Amino acid sequence: MSEPAQGNTRFVTARVERGWHTQQDFADAYDAKAESLGEKARISVRQVRRWESRQPAWPNRDARRVLDAMFGTPLEDLGFVRPPRPAGRRASGTEQSRDVETNVLRRTFLGGVLAAAAPVLDLAALDHLIAANRDARRYSDDQLVTHLRTALDETARTDGLAGPHIALPTALGLIAAIDSSAREADPAVRHQLLNVGARASELVAWIYHDARAPAHTIAYWHAQAKEWATLTGDGAMHAYVLLRQAQATDRSDAARMLGLARAATNGPWTLPPRPRAEAYQQEARALALTGADTGQVTRVLDLAHAALDQADPVQAPPSCTGPLGESYTADRLMVQSAICYREAHQPDRAVVLFERHLADGIFAPRDRAFFTAQLAGTLAEAGEPDEAAIVALQALGLAAGARFGQALAELSRTADTLRRWSRRPAVRDFQERLLVFTAG
Repeated sequence: MSEPAQGNTRFVTARVERGWHTQQDFADAYDAKAESLGEKARISVRQVRRWESRQPAWPNRDARRVLDAMFGTPLEDLGFVRPPRPAGRRASGTEQSRDVETNVLRRTFLGGVLAAAAPVLDLAALDHLIAANRDARRYSDDQLVTHLRTALDETARTDGLAGPHIALPTALGLIAAIDSSAREADPAVRHQLLNVGARASELVAWIYHDARAPAHTIAYWHAQAKEWATLTGDGAMHAYVLLRQAQATDRSDAARMLGLARAATNGPWTLPPRPRAEAYQQEARALALTGADTGQVTRVLDLAHAALDQADPVQAPPSCTGPLGESYTADRLMVQSAICYREAHQPDRAVVLFERHLADGIFAPRDRAFFTAQLAGTLAEAGEPDEAAIVALQALGLAAGARFGQALAELSRTADTLRRWSRRPAVRDFQERLLVFTAG
């Protein structure tokens, strides 16, 4: 886990984005890069702290060469301030004004609540975030709530279609607009803003989860969603966030997953039928991961089906700001049940459910990529390596362009399972293509 961003947050987020989660990680990587470049100078954690302070000194020539090779971006984008130009070289007044405005806006976002969550954004994405926030300020209070709902729904659709890296900047911009507007709004409008804010924060947590962000970043946004749900008295939303936390929990921590899923259905709140069905399904998966027998897993899945049977028909296309869990259909429950049976070491049973309901169901590209990757892994566990490799290539085709992180993680897991069949042509083809994509 990285240290808290209290000074030069742009440097911190840039190093975390590249996988150097601690200052020592970065110092070690710097020394290795310096050696490869033939530079003799080495750095300590103390030097990293200086670069991450509020006023980092402009690095010397040797350090600039190493930092440029490590980040591939101008030092100004890492929070360093270039020394003044020599006399006689001055930017035009228009350029100075534009640069000052952009830098102030960037410092505002990176110095506030968004920096605390360590968003993994490049400068182009950050500019998009700023634009989303600035656009929201054109509306009156009542118009603003409507605008935010519409924009959030569109952002959720973008996430499902184009992936987390496209959707994230706009989602963060909407939260910035909500956070700043709610401070000055009258109580009725503030309540509506925070209601949208809870939905937006939960979406951001999910986007970060799909982008394979650090656990503490995802946890930050789940906490924000629950805080705003609590302030608006939205118990169902609080429970829904618990469900989403369970879904974001790594399968290696089945006990936590189980506790969160059960809390979503057993707490002092009432989940609507569709998300309640999803919570029961997540509980069944956690039970399978803890080693519960298949009969117990099936009994909890029966509770999920009973809950879904109580749901009213969906009256309109599901949306992020509409009724909770409206996109949870019978086909989705069945493919997620297949995941449960896979975790319960019943791959043949899982394959049947996957193949039937992936063919029948309507899923966003992100979800189809993830479920197809799950099918590939299940086929591998069922001893069908060639079929698993063919399906895995289909999933890679769905996931690669948009960088759907959960699907890609499942494909890596599938590649591990298929390693003992690496000499088979179909398996080798999949593994090579996955390696090329990962290296790229």
